[in-house]
Amino acid sequence: MPELPEVQTVLDTLHHQIQDLVITDVTVFYPKMIHAELESFIHTLKGNAFRRFERRGKYLIFRMDTCTLVCHLRMEGRFYLQNPDDPINPHMHVIFDLSDGRQMRYMDTRKFGTMELFEADHCFDHFHDLGPEPFDEAFSASYIHAFRKGRTLPLKSLLLNQSFVAGIGNIYADEILFACRLRPGRSCSRITKADEEHLVSETRRILQEAIAAGGTTIRSYVSSLGVTGRFQLSCMVHTQKICRVCGCLIKVKTIGGRSSYYCPQCQK
Repeated sequence: MPELPEVQTVLDTLHHQIQDLVITDVTVFYPKMIHAELESFIHTLKGNAFRRFERRGKYLIFRMDTCTLVCHLRMEGRFYLQNPDDPINPHMHVIFDLSDGRQMRYMDTRKFGTMELFEADHCFDHFHDLGPEPFDEAFSASYIHAFRKGRTLPLKSLLLNQSFVAGIGNIYADEILFACRLRPGRSCSRITKADEEHLVSETRRILQEAIAAGGTTIRSYVSSLGVTGRFQLSCMVHTQKICRVCGCLIKVKTIGGRSSYYCPQCQK
């Protein structure tokens, strides 16, 4: 699943490619993906231009002239910018005709992605269950201490909890915990103040580096807008066989239904 750095990469690329372009038409081949009345969705978007590009957690937010389009890529969603005469992949479910003659095509093999419209800036209630962004001042050591109080869930599950912090997924959770020398299965009740401070600093460092590298193309996610993720070249434990620090064999443990990679030597 695309995580915060991948979503930011897609958003930044679209910003560069389609800002101020007008939607001249919309074709929807899979209506269940649209969380709105279909005819209203199409009618509202036609004539609107892409003005501002924002992100909240793993959501892409497109500010238009009279509405806001919110998209979630889920497992395998991706955008393509193509010409109208280019072949249409059978997994392309929504096509936006743009005023420069190109089409922005949304492809999703599993059909889990979603699109939803809101009035102008009135979309923030949609995100009330999301925790702070990793780069917000609100995400601090004291915040972590207060959030984990009374909880015993594994640290990996804590980082994947979007109500705790928005945007972190399986890949980056493994990398953050390795950088903090904490095992993914360790209870969040058994960490120190220093651990809390490291979680904040390492989360920000790793996500910033991943954004700078264009995210990661691990598993099925590929940026299809001409941006190739390179963060996978820097992964220390996720999908690795040997620890790049101590040479120990990397172990894999299932936590909360997710494969968690860790070094038994570095993460004691």
